[in-house]
Amino acid sequence: MTAALAAIITAAGTSVAQESSARAKLNHDPDAARLVTSDLDNFWRAYALAIAADTIAMKEKIYQREYFDKGSPGLKHFLQSRIKSARNLARATEVRPKYYASLKEVTPRVAEMEPVIRASFRKLKGLYSDAVFPDVYFLIGIMNSGGTTADSGLLIGVEMHGKTPNTDMSEMDNWLKAVLSPTDMLPGIVAHELTHYQQGHGGKTLLGQSIHEGSADFIGEMISGMSINERLRAYGAAHEADLWHEFSQAMSGKDTSQWLYQGDKSKDRPADLGYYMGCRIAQSCYEHAADKRQAIRDILTVSDFPAFVRDSRYPERFSGK
Repeated sequence: MTAALAAIITAAGTSVAQESSARAKLNHDPDAARLVTSDLDNFWRAYALAIAADTIAMKEKIYQREYFDKGSPGLKHFLQSRIKSARNLARATEVRPKYYASLKEVTPRVAEMEPVIRASFRKLKGLYSDAVFPDVYFLIGIMNSGGTTADSGLLIGVEMHGKTPNTDMSEMDNWLKAVLSPTDMLPGIVAHELTHYQQGHGGKTLLGQSIHEGSADFIGEMISGMSINERLRAYGAAHEADLWHEFSQAMSGKDTSQWLYQGDKSKDRPADLGYYMGCRIAQSCYEHAADKRQAIRDILTVSDFPAFVRDSRYPERFSGK
């Protein structure tokens, strides 16, 4: 077995459970992080049994027994923070049966992406010597999270990255039609979440949370070569001055409802444009810095967000406009 294949863990998660939290916090070797796909195999075994069951209650028991009870530490954290219950998963697969069935064709590709993901890890190490590399868990959830972080590592909702040219979108609401991404973009979301793993908290203000998210977009693209929020970039580039004027009036407050985590609530423009604003501020910081490595460190460790904006010189773009 090659070193690359050895990094793809396909056994049940018992040994991972014993070591995961400590490894995730202490590992500074980009080649030592594990890419854990065992939960995908468990899901498909559970799914095959569940689709033959007659009731939601029966399906719920199957998913609990065959998927969650056998799950990795990452899945257990994802259950707690995003899925919430086996019943929610049973209902999700019932609401969008065509889409969940179609994921069977794309999930085997996850393991094939290990070289690209590993390259992103190594590139971050080259940019930021203090980088920490947690294990990465590939999971199937209820279509409410493409990725997040936990003590166990990076938790990637593969079902949010299963779109193909043949995907039947009739089961999707407008938000899912906008945000579902192709499987090829998985390395990009892993890079985004890996960046989050290096950061402190974004704080409570709109500015802090936008820089937190936008910086992950900026550095994630730098290390992976993938822009995971291209829909925001296209709109933002066409309306940047107006967006900055509006954002600058609200950024010191705690109301994020017009800029972040909007789901399908934004009707007249793309949701979550705070990501775009934070990304542009981080980009300006990097572009104006004489020491680029120090700029990466500053972006990842920022705590004084108003000072960060001033030092980035981003507002100067709109002086006099």
